Amino acid sequence: MSPSETSRVPFVPETAFGIWFLRTHTWEHHVLRVAIDDLVRLIDTPLPHAPVIVDAGCGQGISFRLLADAFKPRRLIGVDFHAPSLALAARAADACRAQIADIDLLHGDCAKLPLPDASADIVFCHQTFHHLVEQDRALAEFRRVLKPGGLLLFAESTDAYIRSWVIRLLFRHPMQVQKSADGYLDMIRRGGFSFGQHNVSLPYLWWSRAKDFGLFERIGLSRPQPGKRRETLVNVAAVRN
Repeated sequence: MSPSETSRVPFVPETAFGIWFLRTHTWEHHVLRVAIDDLVRLIDTPLPHAPVIVDAGCGQGISFRLLADAFKPRRLIGVDFHAPSLALAARAADACRAQIADIDLLHGDCAKLPLPDASADIVFCHQTFHHLVEQDRALAEFRRVLKPGGLLLFAESTDAYIRSWVIRLLFRHPMQVQKSADGYLDMIRRGGFSFGQHNVSLPYLWWSRAKDFGLFERIGLSRPQPGKRRETLVNVAAVRN
């Protein structure tokens, strides 16, 4: 991507705290690993042997080893716009060479993926979409690069979490595009993907409850129920139509 092209990409830079947090134990084990385990559970279609996976918004590559363990891909393509994070992702890729021989890292915009049509079996998009300004274009790109019947594994924080005071203080996001869980699910359906309720999960994890981080529930003062709470996370395993 040339400097002139880079300057035209809608982009909200992350804070220094955010970049640091994305390489912590908390991020890897309490956020990323939990999401991948949940997404695997939501899949109800046969997985291709040795799939090609696109990690859209791969960041520093913390997901590579976890994806290798879960899916045994023959090829993994990490795409991210933040060049310093991609430099760190290269180290993560080198550490995974014994599991995945073919790992490519691409500097690019999720709304204009530098990949051919129908070239991937799985697009993995974890906590990336709430950073994207051109969400509809990015979703169309995910569909374009997926083979018919390919899987979109989508894990996202909702507006209820992104607009909370602690997230607004510590991180940076384009607030005008944030959506509810239903909003993201509607967008994915409209974007040419299919899924049932059994392919959707609405986790209510402690770290996503910015008001009290689940403390009130742990000490027995509250027990929020689905349908009576503002969902903070949405995971879905959707199939490309």
